Amino acid sequence: MFSHVMLGVNDMDTSKKFYDATLGALGYEAGVLDDKGRCFYRTPKGVFALTPPIDGKPATGANGGTIGFLAKSLDIAAAWHQAGLDNGGSTCEDPPGMRGDKMYLAYLKDPAGNKICALHVV
Repeated sequence: MFSHVMLGVNDMDTSKKFYDATLGALGYEAGVLDDKGRCFYRTPKGVFALTPPIDGKPATGANGGTIGFLAKSLDIAAAWHQAGLDNGGSTCEDPPGMRGDKMYLAYLKDPAGNKICALHVV
């Protein structure tokens, strides 16, 4: 259903470092900057991107919005969460852990305040 997800950021260097670490923990390569200062993480199934807001106003996190990333295992989801904490993110929601019998969730706020999640289905 989705071709891409793009988040607004205020500090590209800080945000790229954060997403290079968290997405790297999930097995993805570092993002690539284009000539407009945007950062792209490309996969065969879609694109995740970072951009300074086009209108020149500060980027803000979506209140109530969450972007979820699939993790191949509980250990990878935990590594994703730790990579985020080590690279400027902050924990939010409940602590990482099982929700019901089948889902492991770990939530973070990125350096720009966007809420993101790693999800592993057991």
